[in-house]
Amino acid sequence: MTISRRAAKAKGRRLQQWVCQKISELTGFEWGGNDEDRPIQSRPMGQSGTDVRLESQVLEVFPFSVECKAQETWRVDKWVKQAKQNIIPNTMWLLVIKKNREKPLVIMDGDDFFDLLSTWRKK
Repeated sequence: MTISRRAAKAKGRRLQQWVCQKISELTGFEWGGNDEDRPIQSRPMGQSGTDVRLESQVLEVFPFSVECKAQETWRVDKWVKQAKQNIIPNTMWLLVIKKNREKPLVIMDGDDFFDLLSTWRKK
């Protein structure tokens, strides 16, 4: 069964908004929709660039270029390539993926992951 294009975009938008909320909770910066002036924003469907727009002050504490995919058929290799193409300078790419009735998963570069863990453990 296929869903309408409108429903698919709504599903993707909900995932982007979930990610914005989580980044906001972690950093303390406000988030809002694409029609609001906030340091964390969900980018409108179909626009180029990362799916979550983060202003420079947010990137200082959350240095990730975020790509979101809410789909039932996964093309992780294609999505990783897209995340790498949309990377913001001095950040790490981050892919958030989700299927219906499943929790979101995060995919990132393995070296970046272990570098983060080693930095975290030193604190």
